[in-house]
Amino acid sequence: MQTQTQSHPEVSTAEKPQRRKYVIVSPVRDEERYLEQTILGVVRQTVQPAEWIIVDDGSRDKTGAIIDRYALQYSWIRAVHRSDRGARIPGAGVMEAFHDGYDRLATSNWDYIAKLDGDVGLEPHYFERCFERFEADPKLGMCGGTMYCFKNGSLVVEANPVFHVRGPIKLYKRSCWDAIGGLVKAAGWDTIDEVQANRLGWRTRSLVELKVIHLRPTGEVQGVWRDGVKMGRAAYFSGYHPVFMLAKCVRRLFQRPYVIRAAAHGYGFLNAYVKRAPRVGDPALIRYVRNQQIRRLLFLESIWK
Repeated sequence: MQTQTQSHPEVSTAEKPQRRKYVIVSPVRDEERYLEQTILGVVRQTVQPAEWIIVDDGSRDKTGAIIDRYALQYSWIRAVHRSDRGARIPGAGVMEAFHDGYDRLATSNWDYIAKLDGDVGLEPHYFERCFERFEADPKLGMCGGTMYCFKNGSLVVEANPVFHVRGPIKLYKRSCWDAIGGLVKAAGWDTIDEVQANRLGWRTRSLVELKVIHLRPTGEVQGVWRDGVKMGRAAYFSGYHPVFMLAKCVRRLFQRPYVIRAAAHGYGFLNAYVKRAPRVGDPALIRYVRNQQIRRLLFLESIWK
């Protein structure tokens, strides 16, 4: 597997934009309340994308009109409008919309690709700082900032393992993207991609120094129960070890909102297990996931540090 080599001092700054050529694909649905803030956050970046495809996934509000307005102002923003499937489908539906946009990219020689949601707030140097981290670490294949949201007027972190890059703000190096084969069209895609990357020798990181505002906190659209069930099913699809899932649910019992999220995770996982729902079709990946999870349960070094 080939990776990008670390930059040398003699490389001129004029060449840097070539190493930082990136594209963005954003699947969005009913985001009129937040989308403009996300668009302005990208417009104000110190390093702007070569192309940004924003996919309106059948919105019933003014999301499509907002995309069209900015596409007229900026040549590198392109709008894709999909018909309304009737309901928001987390995971699989998001990936259908993402791939629709990805397949329409006109830019082929990009160095990085971002999957960006329409409800995040970015600081102007966000992508530039990400590129600096990629350039400093040739084995870094995927990164993103640390997400925060407002609760009761205070800004609080949405905690996650350091290897896990949140789905709304994933940025991939081209060689890593090619190695993992892109993104699967199923719930759990945002775990499978990074576990596969780690299995193949890449590093994936949430960058604590980069703050991203999640304008709509995780689970707000579906509610705690439905979001938890979705995550439980995604864990099953990703090949999680049942013992690790049990330990995760027990730990969730003592986190807000107490009991309900743990119960939802467990129900989603068991429901998929009983129905013998399909899993990711990669036995080597499932073995790796479970090995890492058992190591974590035994307090050994793992990607779940």
